[in-house]
Amino acid sequence: MGVVDFHSHFFSATFFRALAERSPLTGDPASRLAAVAKKTGIELPAEDTDAHLARWIGELDRHGVEHMCTFASVPEEIPAVCEAAERSRGRLSAFALVDPRAPGAADRIRGLLEAKKIRGVLVFPAMHHFLVGGPEARPILEALSDHGAVIFVHCGLLVIKLRDLLGLPRPQDLAYANPLSIVPAANAFPSVRFVIPHFGAGFFRETLMAGAQCANVFVDTSSSNSWRATQAPVLTLTEVFERTLAVFGADRILFGTDSNTFPTGWRRDRFGEQREAISAAGASEADREKILGGNARRLLALA
Repeated sequence: MGVVDFHSHFFSATFFRALAERSPLTGDPASRLAAVAKKTGIELPAEDTDAHLARWIGELDRHGVEHMCTFASVPEEIPAVCEAAERSRGRLSAFALVDPRAPGAADRIRGLLEAKKIRGVLVFPAMHHFLVGGPEARPILEALSDHGAVIFVHCGLLVIKLRDLLGLPRPQDLAYANPLSIVPAANAFPSVRFVIPHFGAGFFRETLMAGAQCANVFVDTSSSNSWRATQAPVLTLTEVFERTLAVFGADRILFGTDSNTFPTGWRRDRFGEQREAISAAGASEADREKILGGNARRLLALA
């Protein structure tokens, strides 16, 4: 069985353009992006969505990745990511970033779910200052519940380097980023699958507690997991998997890389690191297959 990457960012030309247009830096959006690309070595994507999709499909083929879940990382990018998923012939599943406080957000998400354009949503409580268990998120959760859909709830540390390079403000407030805020929402909406990315990105103990409390809370393994440096004592990745397996079991852990830009492309280095850590944590071959693809196939009802 092939690998399923449950966490990536499509990062189309629309995404970069949207952030550049919001930037307070001097110069036009194109020059701002050119400066960022030169500084970081990022290759700006083709304007044509099909060309960018082809590049991602080539990456999946090259690394033997069966399927990839990918985000529209700003609202303006939702049409492009939905279009890419539709044209990917089953290789991509689209998820839409949403601010539950935005006017009409729930209706838009409901429409996308009903049209089978997306498989769920991504929310940033620390960025948009709301609690998943609070009243602002309820209309979104009702829409997701009606479709048995997935919600990624970003918890813990939140650093978006591209925003910083473009001089955009940092509205992040970690008071909204505690995974325990998911518990009342998960209890109220048992048909919704709640995914905490990056093992909680620093709120690891709280992520374990949320998973122990609610059977519909999952965790994904994506990113460099540099948040481990905030733990006392610092945890190895093997220890992280050991504790996560002990609480969540193998059925609620979803492999992800957080792959996003080229020329880096799909993060095979993170795949190798995690595969080694999963084995070192004592997971059986059957459990490794669940984490690296089986659980995602079940959640997404992939053939």
